[in-house]
Amino acid sequence: MSDDYFDHPLIKDGKLEKRLYQETIFHTTVENNSLVVLPTGTGKTISAVLLAAHRLNKRGGKVLFLAPTRPLVEQHKRFFNEFLEIAGGDMKVLTGKVRPEKREKEYERGMCFFATPQVVQNDIIAGRMDLNDFSLMIFDECHRTTGDYPYSFIAEMYMKKAKNPRILGLTASPGGSKGDIKRVIDNLYIDEVEIRTEKDSDVKGYIEKVDKKWRKVELPDEFEEVKKLLEEAYKERINKLKDWDYAPKGDVYRKELLKLQGRLRKKISKGEDDKLMYAALSKSAEAMKIEHGLMLLETQGSSSLYQYFKRLRKEAREGKTKAAKSVMKDGKIATAFRKTSSLLEKGIEHPKLDVLTEIVEDQVKEKKDSKILVFSHYRDQVDKIVKTLEDVEGCKPGAFIGQAGDEGMSQTEQVERLEKLEEGEYNTIVATSVGEEGLDIPSVDLVVFYEPVASEIRSIQRRGRTGRQMEGKVIVLMAKDTRDEAYYWKSKHRERRMKETLKDMKTSNSNDQRGLEDF
Repeated sequence: MSDDYFDHPLIKDGKLEKRLYQETIFHTTVENNSLVVLPTGTGKTISAVLLAAHRLNKRGGKVLFLAPTRPLVEQHKRFFNEFLEIAGGDMKVLTGKVRPEKREKEYERGMCFFATPQVVQNDIIAGRMDLNDFSLMIFDECHRTTGDYPYSFIAEMYMKKAKNPRILGLTASPGGSKGDIKRVIDNLYIDEVEIRTEKDSDVKGYIEKVDKKWRKVELPDEFEEVKKLLEEAYKERINKLKDWDYAPKGDVYRKELLKLQGRLRKKISKGEDDKLMYAALSKSAEAMKIEHGLMLLETQGSSSLYQYFKRLRKEAREGKTKAAKSVMKDGKIATAFRKTSSLLEKGIEHPKLDVLTEIVEDQVKEKKDSKILVFSHYRDQVDKIVKTLEDVEGCKPGAFIGQAGDEGMSQTEQVERLEKLEEGEYNTIVATSVGEEGLDIPSVDLVVFYEPVASEIRSIQRRGRTGRQMEGKVIVLMAKDTRDEAYYWKSKHRERRMKETLKDMKTSNSNDQRGLEDF
């Protein structure tokens, strides 16, 4: 047996290549509940395989691997099946598609379980599973362990009930602030943090080069006319809130408006309300709707803004919200709506579309079998991008969106779409945020951000879709002097802060170079 591969009775011979950082991380996970933060494509799931093999061999019991979606659950099961010497029948996928009474029986029969968290939470509450039997619980994409997400409840119940618990949390990005990271650590009962970045010497050799660039575009003059109208309508609402002492001096953005609404609703719920509070709540809601329109114009274009105006007009006509009615009665908004419609009639769209077309055209010419992933935050824009790229010679685009809404894609359809990308029926996938997390897209040559994202978690996950098995490129499109620039820099700062915070939290044990003597 070659020394280049892990040698263990529960790991298939010659399948799992040894890497020093994996050995070091393994040593930490054996002794402690651990949070493992690794760049996408460097083997977070391998850490889970190594620890699962060790726990099953040394401690017995069962292993539960949790992941947010059914396609991701099935993907992890296939990965374990590829590397572990465990009968296929002992590996069970448990999602909402499996009836509760069948799940209860499966818990008794299997050894390794791959499940969605909602299902496990329901089974714990209903008494269908005995947590005492599980010697390892793995939480994939564990940055979700906040608020009401089931991970927190499951971890708490597991630590209370299991006779020999061990927790492993996996993510490429646990959060931008110390508070975010601490919540994940506390909610998962983490003792130790293991982090590696692309710059760490023991990881660098396993990461393919990713060429990262950003392309700035300037908004057309016709956009500036609409932008000015929206900004004036927005300032009128903000100035009114300032007059009432409900908004701070200086610039007021969405974040401040959300905080204001939270404070007002809290006071109203306690009976501290008066007419001015309700008026302020209404004005802040109007301001947020206008601010969203501004953001769509700056970062997406006239098509997205026009569709948004149409939805607001429908809300106003149906009397769904007072804020929509008030906004659509505003003369400045009405003029902005007409001018936006005129922009579409003249074919004046966001310059990002032309730049994106050029980028995709060049990529397909440079490499005929290229696979491209374009991220856009909004469904309306996904449709627009797909239609635009259909005219690019050699480009075969398809949409990849979430399940919500009448036109959403089921998880089965999502998996099929990715399979068609792999098979070459599509060579370009235009995705909303559903394409950022987890799903294995190993051979993408180019990732394009149609807009920067303020979230460091989402930015890291988007970039991680390329450079996994070959060199890749990432291009971020950015409208000059708009929210795009602010989001780009915010994400960069938050990512740097996240890495610094995690490095501080990492103990001296993480640098222990002991290997697998107990493996």
